Amino acid sequence: MGDESNAMAPGSRRPIAAGSLAVSGIAAAVAIVHLLTNNRYGFHRDELQFLSDARHLDWGFVAYPPLTPFLERIGLGIFGVSLVGLRLFSVIAQALAILVTGLMARELGGGRLAQAAAALAVALSPLPLFQGTEFQYTSFDYLWWVLIAYFLIRLLKTGNPRWWLAAGAAVGLGLMTKYTILFLAAGILGGLLFTPARRFLRTRWLWAGAALALLIFLPNLLWQVRHGFISLDFLRHIHARDVAEGRANGFVLHQFLLCTNLFAAPLWIAGLLCFLRDKRYRPLAWMYLVPLALFWFGKGRGYYLAAAYPMLMAMGAAAGERWVASLPSLRRRVVEAAFFLGVAQYGLFVAAVVLPLASSGPLRDFALRNNDGLREEFGWNELVETVAGIRDSLPPAQRASVGVLVGNYGEAGAIEILGPAYHLPTPISITNSAWLRGYPAPPPSTLIVLGFSRRAAERAFTSCQVAGHVANPYGVSNEESRDHADIFVCAGPRQPWPQFWKAYQNFG
Repeated sequence: MGDESNAMAPGSRRPIAAGSLAVSGIAAAVAIVHLLTNNRYGFHRDELQFLSDARHLDWGFVAYPPLTPFLERIGLGIFGVSLVGLRLFSVIAQALAILVTGLMARELGGGRLAQAAAALAVALSPLPLFQGTEFQYTSFDYLWWVLIAYFLIRLLKTGNPRWWLAAGAAVGLGLMTKYTILFLAAGILGGLLFTPARRFLRTRWLWAGAALALLIFLPNLLWQVRHGFISLDFLRHIHARDVAEGRANGFVLHQFLLCTNLFAAPLWIAGLLCFLRDKRYRPLAWMYLVPLALFWFGKGRGYYLAAAYPMLMAMGAAAGERWVASLPSLRRRVVEAAFFLGVAQYGLFVAAVVLPLASSGPLRDFALRNNDGLREEFGWNELVETVAGIRDSLPPAQRASVGVLVGNYGEAGAIEILGPAYHLPTPISITNSAWLRGYPAPPPSTLIVLGFSRRAAERAFTSCQVAGHVANPYGVSNEESRDHADIFVCAGPRQPWPQFWKAYQNFG
């Protein structure tokens, strides 16, 4: 396969328009499914951290750059504390990623079949389908990767270096979303150095795009400087934890089962091979291979590379369309039917695992057995209600100076976002950016303590008594109900507050 891969789609503009309509229909269908199901269960613990940070906007946070909490603050202003409303931005991001995948297939010469195949393969892949169910920074990170790939395809197809500005803007937004976009930037650099595209190194537009990315990222970079690059400490801690707990195991297998639809594997493998063989588009192959190598050897988690696959799907679909067009009519129909049926069946299985399709019954139980993330959406309202009941049971003298100290960001977000309905105080949290915000002055004399084992609570605080337990009426086992189910009332930390605060800083 040579440079002919950028030819117009077969059969003039009509198939192209039909392809765009098909892609739009797929994106709209996925969005509608999310909107109809995103009101079930409750917030995930990660969402509660974003919600908490959204109420304390800054140019940076310990666990991530500032864009996602900023968008969440907008959502809070528009929708209030609404599951469907606050998850809407994630739904839009995933719908756009599907649309852009179809556009990439079209730019690479694909007609209606190729555009629909690529869009459907992405829409029914596990990670993209999951991204629309929760408000996570990975939802927006995924979109920036896909947009950058599209801009680079346009750049290489047209030879117009001004596309570097669009790519630079997307890289800048990616840096303000999730730092792993740097691995894609390394892939772009590899694509420039190892292919004839190195000619772009001599154009001012490339450097203008790089400058634009740095300009967008500059506020967060300055925040990191002011805070001693605390996010590097966080990332080192999280990476060591993930490796120790085996979360980085199965990286290669996850590329087939988690990042992509299993039945679409021939599509993205063909796309990679076609990019490698095509002199014009070969930089796109390096945009996949360099991050793949860095994540693999660096023991990254399997899903980190998911956003690199839409561009491979697009190229594979365009090449596959040309291949099936050369087959006899009956064989062509069999191949097309087998592909779409396989992708759809695997997609339905994935949907049953990752989507909150049912509020109760066997379908819900199946999802909860196979999806740890969904189990983390249960019990937060009950936890807050229990804490409020413990506060109300205290003698008046203790209630006058009581604080709620939490051991993880999910508890912090739950108390801060759901607690005002019960007139609970702002939580005191030792985790991530909440630790930077400190503790109240004067500190409370009585503490309701969550997220600690009995042994850890007695080691950190004085006069601790079990006052309640974390549970949920659904009997769902998750981190809260399983790992730290006891809630304590304590008199205060054993160390003076400044020493306690320094000793108990937590990354999570």
